[in-house]
Amino acid sequence: MNKAELIDAIAKKASLKKVDAKKFYDAFLDVTSTSLVSGDKVILFGFGTFSVVERAARIGRNPHTGTSMNVPAKKFVKFKAGSELRGKIE
Repeated sequence: MNKAELIDAIAKKASLKKVDAKKFYDAFLDVTSTSLVSGDKVILFGFGTFSVVERAARIGRNPHTGTSMNVPAKKFVKFKAGSELRGKIE
């Protein structure tokens, strides 16, 4: 499902105009992104939890040449599915 299909599905499910569904979509992404950037978790009970995790620096290996290289530490977004979502998928 891409962005346009998701907006259409939200509009249909919530009986909204597509313009209003797009505003909801944009607001959700903005609020979620802002929360994650500030270091907060976004918990949607039954759906899942978005959080920022820091991966430590490490020594990696170039698969083509086999030489060692430093891989810097970095942050990434982690999603853990909630129990209700996991139950629907199983």
